[in-house]
Amino acid sequence: MRIALGQLLSTYDPQQNLDRVRDLARRAGEDGAELLVLPEATMVAFGRGLQGVAEPLDGPWATAVSKLAREHGVAIVAGMFTPGDEDRVRNTAVIALPDGTVQGYSKIHLFDAFGFLESDTVMPGEEPVTFDLADTTVGVATCYDIRFPRLFTRLAHDGALVTVVVASWGDGPGKVEQWELLARARALDTTSYVVAVGQANPLAAGEENPENAPRGVGHSLVAGPDGAVLASLGDGPDYAVVDLDLDAVERTRKAIPVLRNAREL
Repeated sequence: MRIALGQLLSTYDPQQNLDRVRDLARRAGEDGAELLVLPEATMVAFGRGLQGVAEPLDGPWATAVSKLAREHGVAIVAGMFTPGDEDRVRNTAVIALPDGTVQGYSKIHLFDAFGFLESDTVMPGEEPVTFDLADTTVGVATCYDIRFPRLFTRLAHDGALVTVVVASWGDGPGKVEQWELLARARALDTTSYVVAVGQANPLAAGEENPENAPRGVGHSLVAGPDGAVLASLGDGPDYAVVDLDLDAVERTRKAIPVLRNAREL
């Protein structure tokens, strides 16, 4: 499976962000990628009110992403916001397939950490989500989810050979190292590929973050089923294409059957 990583820096303008998705979708299609993974909050950056921009999965923004997936023959996973209840939204990853199918994963673990309370404005999702692409099951997770191994093992037991993580990983001491370590750890937990794509670091792009929102650190990466880093990006906006040897998952699971050996405690 060929996967494209689109490490972008979202703005507060959904249309401008959609233009960036359009460019990356065209590029991924030209490169023969089957899947383009974009960050959390691709639709609009964190730091301002989300209710006014949240749209359903059949709304204009997700519909435009779906059109790009069909046009360029590449599945797209990108972070957006959908309406919730109780004056909150849902932090949703839209999954747009080339056949026109659209579904979403709503972030289960909300980022109530490091002095930030995502739950003030966002409702948690409830169900893990996988989708099938080219006869391969792919799991989906969002940012803070990566700190919770049980979600990833659940996705693996649901058939995922690859799990994509869309993120807007807030900067701070040790955060890049934690991000990289967690992606590799989740790959080892599940003996599967983890494709972790985050927002670029605003400072690397010459922009400030006056709202002190979790805007991103960059350093997107692909971890193999043995935990090895197969590809990684820097801190600025960037793009890469990676070919995944899906047979390596079976070989690794045969050698290190952690999913089969795990016991309920």
